Amino acid sequence: MNILFITADQWRGDAVGYAGRTPVKTPNVDAFAEEAVVFLNHFSQASPCSPARAALYTGLYQMNNRVCRNGTPLDARFDNIARAARRAGYDPTLFGYTDQSADPRHYAPDDPWLRTYEGVLPGFTLRARLPEDERQWLSWLGARGTHFADSTEAHRPVGVPRGTISDAPPAYGADETQTAYLTDEWLRWHSEQDRTRPWFAHLSYLRPHPPFIVPAPYNTLINKDQVPGFQRAKSPEAEAALHPLLECALSLTPAASFVRDAPGLVRDLPDAAFRQIRATYYGMVAEVDAQLGRVFTALKQTGQWDDTIIILTSDHAEMLGDHYALGKGGFHDQSQHVPLVLRVPGAVEGRRVEAFTEAVDLFPTLLDLLGVAPLHHPDGQSLRAFLGDTPPEPWRDAVHWEFDFRDVEAGTTETWFGLGSAELNLAVVRTKTWKYVHFQALPPLLFNLVDDPAECINLAEDPAHLKTRLLFAEKLLAWRARHLDQTLALQQLTPAGVRTGTAERTTP
Repeated sequence: MNILFITADQWRGDAVGYAGRTPVKTPNVDAFAEEAVVFLNHFSQASPCSPARAALYTGLYQMNNRVCRNGTPLDARFDNIARAARRAGYDPTLFGYTDQSADPRHYAPDDPWLRTYEGVLPGFTLRARLPEDERQWLSWLGARGTHFADSTEAHRPVGVPRGTISDAPPAYGADETQTAYLTDEWLRWHSEQDRTRPWFAHLSYLRPHPPFIVPAPYNTLINKDQVPGFQRAKSPEAEAALHPLLECALSLTPAASFVRDAPGLVRDLPDAAFRQIRATYYGMVAEVDAQLGRVFTALKQTGQWDDTIIILTSDHAEMLGDHYALGKGGFHDQSQHVPLVLRVPGAVEGRRVEAFTEAVDLFPTLLDLLGVAPLHHPDGQSLRAFLGDTPPEPWRDAVHWEFDFRDVEAGTTETWFGLGSAELNLAVVRTKTWKYVHFQALPPLLFNLVDDPAECINLAEDPAHLKTRLLFAEKLLAWRARHLDQTLALQQLTPAGVRTGTAERTTP
């Protein structure tokens, strides 16, 4: 069986046609979803990219893999999807990036891999790389006759003053995007494969990651007046007053991080600008969908559609103007709720799963499908039972994620809060009704998601909700205790040899 593992960076879980919540157009993903299983309440475990992907690739929560920020090394001892695929006889091949920083203990001090956070996950064969400088993409464009000095120039809108937030397109066309480049590279590689041997490819698309710009016709596909409203407080000041972390983020995040040369802070953008950014983002999603259509068509034309396991997901999501924010990070759902569509030939089709699932579930799921044992004890659970007639019981009634907001390089947040790097973190436990956010050195948060879906009323200090706060603090503590590393702890050496216990309950 072939394996196609697709990630599209910063893709919100509600920004797909099958979700029915936005005007975004994703006909190819929607058609794919009709032949697959869709997980509607799927959440990533961390952000930004490196921490999110560390959890995705290893099946370990951040508290165990300890990738805290972009640039935090991934411990070389951990198993991952690429290494497991090799044990199953595949040559896992990467198109794009994995953003996993090399373990410096295994490299010479002057090795170039120690000067970038954009390392390659151990086990992958690298076919096409797409780091932040995008040089391979720019070279590909140049060979096609479109030349840019650098990626900053490439992503400037045409015909409007610098820093303008509008629907203006870049100078490159719809068939010249980074997504098109990686798709072309995958198609060429796919045509080279020996059809007698199964293959494994990881298509790691950059888009819809900022900067927020997309070529025609996608730039005007959605009008800014069509986009839904925002989940947020009545003003940036009211939002910032809710918690010190929000005050910090709203005070420090420049708009230019998301729109080239845009002045001021994100929080100060007018409503029309936020709406235009959201409309552009939906166009970026549609552009990714169009390229996915090329991938799906190639599989069908070569007779491999029913011989290929396809996983489509994202590393994390995008705030997209909710809570006066852009980007990812923190405790809001908009940063962590991502799509997951899984198709296994011969399994059920068209199912919609409402149960909570997590990014850490994909590592054990993939290994389960490959018939390979993990080399460490994963924190996630295989989703394979959701593909059959009998969904798994019992199953989790909550999701969790973590966010570490340290700044080891510049010390910006350490200075802002007057705290050490190891104190700047949070953990979330979220059920259908409640969300509790625990900080190591800052005040906690408690939201009733039924009465307050916008998360604007913190009940943590309300005496009437003290019992609920303590209950969820205990739940979070139990979750952490439950997921202490069990790789060797479940084994015991006895006079009769090695005995192995089980981490899972044998009865409901």
